Amino acid sequence: MLPITIEITPLLALIIIWELVWKGFGMWKSARKNHSAWFICILIFNTLGILPILYIYLFSEFKPRKKVKKSKK
Repeated sequence: MLPITIEITPLLALIIIWELVWKGFGMWKSARKNHSAWFICILIFNTLGILPILYIYLFSEFKPRKKVKKSKK
């Protein structure tokens, strides 16, 4: 059973890092917008980053920043 554990460890580490990054960003964004229900849901449920991604891109009205062009005068 030891060789299987050695093979799974890097994959498990990647999954944990993936989840923490998306969970952290989703919780930060929901806290900034005072969406306490989303904050609690993202905190409680581990969905491999799916719930935070859905919140960020679909439900939090994600609007990318536009680059401001400098006018030549």
